[in-house]
Amino acid sequence: MFAFLKSNPTKKLKKRHSLLLEQAMQAQRKGDIRTYSQLTAEAEKVYDEIQHLKISKT
Repeated sequence: MFAFLKSNPTKKLKKRHSLLLEQAMQAQRKGDIRTYSQLTAEAEKVYDEIQHLKISKT
C-alpha cells in the first residue's frame, strides 16, 4: 500500500556512481591520475552492485 515510501537502493547507488565519475573526471583534468584511477575503480564497484541488484530483482 505504501510502496512509494520505500527507499530505492539502486537510485542511491546510481547517484553515487555518477558522483564518483564526475570527481574522477575532475581529477583527470587536474592531472591527478592516481586519484582518477582510485575513483574510477570505486565507481566500477558501485556499478557492479547496481548490476547485481538489477539481476536479483528479476
